[in-house]
Amino acid sequence: TVWRDLISSAPDAKFPPAAGRYHLYCSYACPGSHRALIMRTLKGLEDVVSVTYVHPTWRLTNPDNPNDKHRGWVFGDPLGQPFSNTINRGGPFPPAYTGNKPDPHFDAFSIREIYEVAHDTSGKYTIPLLWDSRLNTIVNNESSDIAYMFNSCFNAFAANGDLDLYTEDNEEGMAKLNEVNEWLSPLMINGVYRCGFAKNQRAYDTAIDELCKAFDHADDILQNQRYLTGNTLTDADIRLFVTLLRFDEVYAIYFRANARLVMLTPSLLSFCREIYQMTGVAATCDMEQIKAHFFGSHPEWNNYSVVPRGLGFMELLDMPHDREKLS
Repeated sequence: TVWRDLISSAPDAKFPPAAGRYHLYCSYACPGSHRALIMRTLKGLEDVVSVTYVHPTWRLTNPDNPNDKHRGWVFGDPLGQPFSNTINRGGPFPPAYTGNKPDPHFDAFSIREIYEVAHDTSGKYTIPLLWDSRLNTIVNNESSDIAYMFNSCFNAFAANGDLDLYTEDNEEGMAKLNEVNEWLSPLMINGVYRCGFAKNQRAYDTAIDELCKAFDHADDILQNQRYLTGNTLTDADIRLFVTLLRFDEVYAIYFRANARLVMLTPSLLSFCREIYQMTGVAATCDMEQIKAHFFGSHPEWNNYSVVPRGLGFMELLDMPHDREKLS
């Protein structure tokens, strides 16, 4: 099953815009979830689309069947017991971190069970996941679609309905956004994963070279203008931010993307400070849960789920920025 339906105001739409009808299943740890959360926050949709933050550390999703090895996102249980990783090492991880709560609809143990309620046949139990609580089915599980819908489909209910992070009424702005997306996604956002998943030195060298090129390109742009497309905040800036937020503390270590650091790149650090200090954005950023996911969910890479302390990147984000001078 491919879940790519859209919210639409068409008269016969299956999923019309409405307040209180849709629910976002997401994680503070997941970059795609984070993109959707920031869009929800900036648009002022907190009272329109409800949210559940799942536990950041993957667990076996069908623990009663020893032959079922699928691991993935589970719900927090504040009354539960601490647990180890999926090979019974490391941790112990708390049964819930800040904001992790049980499933409000079906009392499910895992996101997998939500997919099964919707009769999913794909077997890819990913988040973010936009759920229709009226029809009891999945609307969409693609982060780019969900971010777009939050930007464009709920304006009648949004506190900041006039904010448009896709510059849809500006052809020149859309052209600039599309130009940025041509390099941002394949080289920067996906680049960190290609470094981490490289199976040989040649593949890694190619990936890290391309990542450094994209990193430096973002640096060059943001030394001279406030945002990636100019003076207007767009979805591309949010996508870059959720990558940079994880870069020094996770990607540089876990994915061997250590040829660059945000904290040593003044323009990118200042850019992160500005986004982080926008109203409501800081509340979507939880480095403890980000680390718990990456360092705790893949025991084949990190047997004992030891979480590196890091250099205190989050503390740097509260310091003043000077991005206004570039406008």
